[in-house]
Amino acid sequence: MSDRLPPLTALRAFEAAARHMSFARAAAELNVTPAALSYQIKALEADLGQPVFRRLNRAVELTEAGRCLAPGARDAFETLSSAWRSAKRLNNSGVLTVTAGPAFTSKWLAPRMYEFAKAHNEIELRFLATLRLIDFDRDEVDVAIRFGLGHDKGVYSRPLIKEWMTPMMTPEMAKDITTPEKLAHATLIHDDSVNFFKAPTDWSAWVRAQGIAIDTDHGPRFSQADHALDAAMAGAGVVLGRVSLATRALEAGHLVAPFELGLISEAQFRFICPKGNEKRPHIAAFEAWVIDEIKTSTRFVEGRRLVDARDLA
Repeated sequence: MSDRLPPLTALRAFEAAARHMSFARAAAELNVTPAALSYQIKALEADLGQPVFRRLNRAVELTEAGRCLAPGARDAFETLSSAWRSAKRLNNSGVLTVTAGPAFTSKWLAPRMYEFAKAHNEIELRFLATLRLIDFDRDEVDVAIRFGLGHDKGVYSRPLIKEWMTPMMTPEMAKDITTPEKLAHATLIHDDSVNFFKAPTDWSAWVRAQGIAIDTDHGPRFSQADHALDAAMAGAGVVLGRVSLATRALEAGHLVAPFELGLISEAQFRFICPKGNEKRPHIAAFEAWVIDEIKTSTRFVEGRRLVDARDLA
């Protein structure tokens, strides 16, 4: 018996019909007539030597042979489609699609877009703000910037920012809250986006490291770090802010971080892309630019006493 594959058009017709369990819907998807699709499936059955569908009254169902063939056909066409999209993206080297979390996109990437565009006007940046897991081929994404514990396998992954937190408030509030002890009378804003850390980097951990005893259970809570920072900039209270996301607000004077103590988290930002793609010119240019931008914010570490949150656990 020959293992020669049937024509690709016949396999494509079968895959669509098996996915829809309808010749009519499969034909509409492939932009052919139902008669043409039926002909392709009959040709496949002739090559196979047995039917792959049972034709019922106004319905079809897979035979045992059809059930055996359907998963492999589906996976094969998904793989082929993914490879085709990847190959086409190579021709579009002027577009760079970057995904990052909503907070990092709004507080770090978006405010810096102009600088990147000015330095690299040959590259068009496109952003996808999401926290969901990314399939680079399926989602047509070039680079992912992710925050977490960093167990990235099978990809190029470069650490970017080691995150640390410290109390932040408006300059007006800082006139009254001149010592850590005076936080006892302030509204504390909680950033719950860091609650997945094994070593807590919340208000209770910070006051413990500071060596003071104040109630930290009160105050509004936010699931997104950028929302917590926005509340602090509006004067709603004091936030234990993530410095990477607050850099522009600190530079502009919208927030101040008056106390020496900062908590280093166990998580960090990473620059991630498919292995080998980091050498592609537009990705390499973006990575180099990100690294340079990060260096400009290291001055906020000067004069700080940073404590690793894991040492407090």
